[in-house]
Amino acid sequence: MFKDKHKKITDCSQVFLQPSNSTHRQYEALRAFFVDHLSSKEAARRFGYSAGSFRVLVYAFRQNPDRPFFIPPAKGPKGAPKSDPLRQQIIQARKQNLSIYDIQDLLIREEHPLSAVRISSILKEEGFARLPRRADDERPSAPHSDPAAKADVRQLDLSSRHFRTQFGGLFLFVPYLASIPWEKIFGRNGFPGTKMIPAAHAIRSLLGLKLYGSARHSHVMSEVFDPGLALFAGLNCIPKRAFLTEYSSRIYPDRYPKAMRAWFDAVRELGLPSGESFDLDFHTIPFHGEDALLQKHYVSKRSRRQKGVLAFVVQDADSHVFCYGNAQVRKENQNDEVLRFVQYWKKRTGRLPQELIFDSKLTTYGNLNQINQQEIQFITLRRRSQQMLDEVLARPTSAWRQIHLEGVSRIYRDPRILDEKITLAGYEKPIRQIVVKDLGHEEPTFLLTNQLTRSAGKLIERYARRMIIENSIQDGIDFFHMDALSSAVPMKVDCDLQLTLMASSLYRLFGNEIGQGYEHAKSRTLFRDFVDAHAHVEIEPKEIIVRFQKRAHNPLLLDAGFENKLVKIPWLGNKLLRLVFG
Repeated sequence: MFKDKHKKITDCSQVFLQPSNSTHRQYEALRAFFVDHLSSKEAARRFGYSAGSFRVLVYAFRQNPDRPFFIPPAKGPKGAPKSDPLRQQIIQARKQNLSIYDIQDLLIREEHPLSAVRISSILKEEGFARLPRRADDERPSAPHSDPAAKADVRQLDLSSRHFRTQFGGLFLFVPYLASIPWEKIFGRNGFPGTKMIPAAHAIRSLLGLKLYGSARHSHVMSEVFDPGLALFAGLNCIPKRAFLTEYSSRIYPDRYPKAMRAWFDAVRELGLPSGESFDLDFHTIPFHGEDALLQKHYVSKRSRRQKGVLAFVVQDADSHVFCYGNAQVRKENQNDEVLRFVQYWKKRTGRLPQELIFDSKLTTYGNLNQINQQEIQFITLRRRSQQMLDEVLARPTSAWRQIHLEGVSRIYRDPRILDEKITLAGYEKPIRQIVVKDLGHEEPTFLLTNQLTRSAGKLIERYARRMIIENSIQDGIDFFHMDALSSAVPMKVDCDLQLTLMASSLYRLFGNEIGQGYEHAKSRTLFRDFVDAHAHVEIEPKEIIVRFQKRAHNPLLLDAGFENKLVKIPWLGNKLLRLVFG
């Protein structure tokens, strides 16, 4: 009996000797140092601190010796008291079908401000459920936004009239869009449509918002009265937020590849160049909601892993156009995405891509072997292990060769390299490995390639240009708002990604035609200088005249011949479009 009692006392002592949280741990460590006179090193070791961090802890305590370690017990009940004088008033207001925010406004008018959280807590304690969605006539009388007409292509008014629009810059893209077979690409490929809003008109509505860099498609509610945006889509007014959200959920995922092949074939006929070298990368679109059946992926922007959608994108290295995208990537099949792109490109163009550039996490050595068997050139990074670093750093200085880089604008132009052939598990033939030092990084860079005769300098310069795709992805994130999906996900990710690819190709067409250095300008720059423009629109019996306000960059549009473009717009009664600058 004595032993059991002694054992119980010993167990209780562990509560004090083994801190359960950081505050308790800090208290015991400081007490051991100041009261028990343990050395700084011994106190740090006993309580799991490094010597430096414990010295910082001691210094901070000396600066604030009155720091409270013990929080006094809270006074009063934790929940809303039953005697709350506003409780009965809140209950009576809910019985009148008022929402939490309606009740909050009512209390503020009576000079009894109360938070919405407190009101919700009181209603929950009283057993009230959440209000169902109410009709407009069931809501309290208050100023409301004006309702817009329903989008209906049959109500489109093409009679003689004129108006001003803040979306005048969208009509700069209409000469390209007028030559694209919308019905063939979308209507016949299974994209949903109705008599009121056909498939082509729905896609143009979404594309117009994407071209204008609208942060979220839900923001369309503030633009429903702009007649210019509706005319661009070919409707009497732009569809509302609920339709756009629901529409993206009605598109079957297998419809996108067919539509994208047809789209890029159409824009290529308009003059969009197509190269032979491609930059490939993954991008995680983070998800901020709850209870999502999504996998966790690494988000480089936040340097952490979190739930999100993994998107695979491919950029043409010559034209800087996103020519392929897939937002249906899972962890278990992400390594094979590069092979799917190879198949897609061969099916679209009839030939294999000539060169692929990507980083070390994109695929496996086995897939590199398949790429090599198809005689496709590639350059990729190799993942560095500590053993690899130790081996190369142990090489004598004479083993390293210095080279000079010509085609890069950076201060590190004279790196040292190890250029050799190695063997890899899963890769049948010897592969070329280039280890690069003095390139501005703390540790050497390992490049792998099957290009055995190309000079090391050209290979390093080519991989350095791959960083452009990361800037282009950032352009897509910032301007085309690839990440602006939030927890409500107003747009399906795969639909939003395809719209981004379409908008990117139109901006590249536009930049190439303007020239003057705009061929490689970011979409945001093109939008700022040209597209973000108000205009006066005149609808005449046989033509539509868009008169732009005077702007500093209008001479570039005149020099590119935009004022001489007279095109018939199929979805606007085949009327001629005339652009006027001045």
